[in-house]
Amino acid sequence: MSERPAHLDRCDEVGRAWVERAVALVEADARRSADTHLLVYPLPPEWGVQLYLKDESTHPTGSLKHRLARSLFLHALCSGWIGSGSTVVEASSGSTAVSEAYFARMLGLPFVAVMPASTSPEKIALIEFHGGRCHLVADAGTVYDEARRIAAETGGHYLDQFTHAERATDWRGNNNIAESVFEQLAAEENPVPEWVVVGAGTGGTSATIGRYLRYRRLPTRLAVVDPEGSAFFPGWRDGDPGATGTSSRIEGIGRPRVEPSFVPTIVDRMFCVPDAASVAAVRHLETVTGRRAGGSTGTNLWGAFQLVAELVAAGRRGSVVTLLCDGGERYAHTYYSDAWLAEQGMDPAPYRRTLERFAVSGDWSHPQAA
Repeated sequence: MSERPAHLDRCDEVGRAWVERAVALVEADARRSADTHLLVYPLPPEWGVQLYLKDESTHPTGSLKHRLARSLFLHALCSGWIGSGSTVVEASSGSTAVSEAYFARMLGLPFVAVMPASTSPEKIALIEFHGGRCHLVADAGTVYDEARRIAAETGGHYLDQFTHAERATDWRGNNNIAESVFEQLAAEENPVPEWVVVGAGTGGTSATIGRYLRYRRLPTRLAVVDPEGSAFFPGWRDGDPGATGTSSRIEGIGRPRVEPSFVPTIVDRMFCVPDAASVAAVRHLETVTGRRAGGSTGTNLWGAFQLVAELVAAGRRGSVVTLLCDGGERYAHTYYSDAWLAEQGMDPAPYRRTLERFAVSGDWSHPQAA
């Protein structure tokens, strides 16, 4: 009977050299496009409160997910999961897949996006523009298993943003979104905000920001906004990681399950936001600033406006920061279409009136109490 060898060498110089080149390409993209603008949302100066929008739509792939896609690729490359010729697979509601298709093409790798059939045609077109292939499923809850199946069949790698988002980003700094925001606020009237407001799709952004706040010993609190029907809010409220919900009509945030990357213990407050309120808020943004953004930005704004109103009502000065997640050109057939809203049974009018009152007086009253 032969003995097992006491030494085994699995060095792969060719594979290692490819990974080094791939990491260098991704890092070069980071140096070209790492930062984004911090915009001032117009509020009456007599309120003594500032609202800032971190405009993530200016990334090369047009959304906040560019940061996540870069981190996921670096994480997978440096973990030895992706090599030359690997098929890269992702389960996505669209924007992450757009950004991942961009990086896959940069590295010369095939990319497959597994997405709900309800994903906007504009996002599908962008993924295909970057060389990706879209695999659409009728049931949004099956995207995870379909992505795993395709990765196994192709001998590729499933990036699995919903598991790896919170660990792929260096939350201590290293040019993450939280560090960028605080550097940009340094010369402002209220440089340490009272609140940062974000949504949760994977939970990666809230995990990065919440951990950074604690690591830097900052008093800023983290608020997470969640669309109606999503599992994150009831899961956080009830301390139930097994909570379930429905697929979200607000693309990019809200999930039918509490995703593994969502870290509930660092969230200070949550808002459950009606979809019609998200649409009203993002349309209000266009009216006030001339900028079109996606539905998740509207969800962010709905929560941020409430926190601004609370500061005004308490006579407190301070600032609030939230994200402009992506541009509105991806949603011309949905959030900016009255016909689509009618099909969905959404009426933003009561929420629009709440926003109009708030803009004039700073007062906040929910539509049902109006």
